[in-house]
Amino acid sequence: MNNQAQLIAYVDRLAGGSFGDLRELLEGPLAGAFGGVHVLPFFHPIDGADAGFDPIDHTQVDARLGDWDDVAALAARTEVMADVIVNHISRRSPQFEDFNRRGPDSPYAGLFLTAAHVFPDGVTVSDLLALEGPRPTLPFTKHRNAQGEQLLLWTTFTSEQIDIDVTHPEGRRYLTGILDRLQSAGVRAIRLDAVGYAIKKAGTSCFMIPETHTFIAHLTAQARARGMEVLVEVHGPYQTQLAVARQVDWVYDFALPPLVLHLLYARDVAPLRRWLDVRPNNAVTVLDTHDGIGVADAAGDTASGSPGLLPPAAITSLIETIHERSRGESRLASGDAARNVDAHQINCTFYDALGRRDDEYLVARAIQCFVPGIPQIYYVGLLAGTNDMERLRRTGEGRDVNRHSYSAAERQHALQQPVVTTLLELLRLRNTHPAFQGRFTVEDPSAHALALRWEAGEHVARFELDLAPVRAVVTCSTHGTDPGARVLHLAGGRP
Repeated sequence: MNNQAQLIAYVDRLAGGSFGDLRELLEGPLAGAFGGVHVLPFFHPIDGADAGFDPIDHTQVDARLGDWDDVAALAARTEVMADVIVNHISRRSPQFEDFNRRGPDSPYAGLFLTAAHVFPDGVTVSDLLALEGPRPTLPFTKHRNAQGEQLLLWTTFTSEQIDIDVTHPEGRRYLTGILDRLQSAGVRAIRLDAVGYAIKKAGTSCFMIPETHTFIAHLTAQARARGMEVLVEVHGPYQTQLAVARQVDWVYDFALPPLVLHLLYARDVAPLRRWLDVRPNNAVTVLDTHDGIGVADAAGDTASGSPGLLPPAAITSLIETIHERSRGESRLASGDAARNVDAHQINCTFYDALGRRDDEYLVARAIQCFVPGIPQIYYVGLLAGTNDMERLRRTGEGRDVNRHSYSAAERQHALQQPVVTTLLELLRLRNTHPAFQGRFTVEDPSAHALALRWEAGEHVARFELDLAPVRAVVTCSTHGTDPGARVLHLAGGRP
């Protein structure tokens, strides 16, 4: 992937309908702001049980958005990242319907995981207690097939998403078909969704076990052979991210959002500075995504007792401050208050998590753009979106609070907000300034200040933050025929 910011978006929820609309948006009002786009699931259907993450057919574009020619047309103009939903498939898929109807006689019988498949000798209480998953409940769903047989299906996320056996020949064939289809459309990078749960083995946690790392390595090799880079999506202690980063092209910096929030809430830069010393540089930096804010990614590892990037008291304070800043809306969308597939995440727009404070929001985005890696900007965050409480009330799905569908008029209004125009200016600077191709340093740290610097020869870009009181400025050397320096004031006004 090129060293430029990327957009994360659902085609229909940002662009208004089709791949053509998304292309026009990227080449129109968003021109120069993004060097690529992570298109969230566009497969058939986009409106299933989990907003496209439960594909009936992972190799078919939802006709409401376009077709594979439209995907290829977008990929010809900008870098496209697509999801490979590794762990599961919809119960409405042709494969599962055939398995449901024909049982062991189905050619897809080996594709789907049951508790009996993973625990052929029977499951014990200790086996169940060892399982690690996103939900507080066990990852199983009772199912009676068309032949009257009772099965206990493995369903990590919801009862509509049936886990597959990625080690079975039919599972390998299924994933290979997806890779081939994406390659033929010119997709340059893939995101391995929920891959941490892909391997199930009796007597283990069934999450990021050694066999999972082996599987990731094999799938990454397959993608690279097709000219595609790999981004791995795994939530967990930062030690997990460090280990995965050594295997693949890109890993998410999921620790960044809670550390940036802590910095702005507590006026404490020390945890972020410590993370900058050890974090992997082959990171995709995010503050928000289609999922919730993973505060647990900064917490310690309870299994090993390893400390986290933030102590437990700071994590608790962080969560409560999100609820306070969002006027209690995040509390209504998180945990047991709404249907959630991950009880460890806080559902809230990042703009609302900061109490809609433009200065602090731009400070957060500047940090995201200046730390090493590829910044990805979620479409709701790009437009400084607020919690969609109406959608939450309508669907009862906690993550829907941060998955707003914008009308053309709403989008146009949002693009005219000063906080959004300044963010777009910051992104264009990040994409074009030569300094970001050079060396990164953290300058002269102090208790209440942070200075991040990029330098490539005579080209310099510097972000300076003072937390007492909050003042932030980006200063960049100019290049070409323009003399002097370019200054972008983000917080605290002009000195």
